[in-house]
Amino acid sequence: MKLKTSTIIILVAVVIIVIWGVTGYNGLVSMEENVEGQWANVETQYQRRADLIPNLVNTVKGYATHEQSTLEGVIQARSQATQIKVDPSNLTPEKLAEYQKAQGAVTSALGKLLAITENYPDLKANQNFLELQAQLEGTENRINVARTHFNDAAKAFNIGIRRFPKNILAGLFGFEKRAYFEAAEGAEQAPQVQF
Repeated sequence: MKLKTSTIIILVAVVIIVIWGVTGYNGLVSMEENVEGQWANVETQYQRRADLIPNLVNTVKGYATHEQSTLEGVIQARSQATQIKVDPSNLTPEKLAEYQKAQGAVTSALGKLLAITENYPDLKANQNFLELQAQLEGTENRINVARTHFNDAAKAFNIGIRRFPKNILAGLFGFEKRAYFEAAEGAEQAPQVQF
């Protein structure tokens, strides 16, 4: 039994399309998993910061007892930030903005806490405080790196699902664009330094 040339061409074309579809889909899945993995890294670094805060507050509390409102502000901001959970597979710009706003409140509260420590020379010389402050600075750097890696992974994914011909697969299988971390409001303004 001999197959016609046109039948062979159709079979080869179908096989090529199936192979392309499988490899394209698997590539999109890999990129999506990378985005979710990078999101987990971001959350891990924010959790590390949240875990450091109670120790830092307790260390400051011993020296700055009349700064109660600042200490409570840090604790409240931490509590609110840790309550916001974001599903990386459904990371909308609105949910990311809400998460970012809560984390920004923690950053602001920590900034106020560290600013009041300038009034307490004994606290600034305390070894526990210095160590916690160094760990917090390191964590802030890790957060920035994790956010950058997340944005890079989200960008690669977003490009992948928008480029032809993978955009056809992305549409068929429901792959959706991922949101990015953005700079905080006012970040475009350089801070004023006064002596």
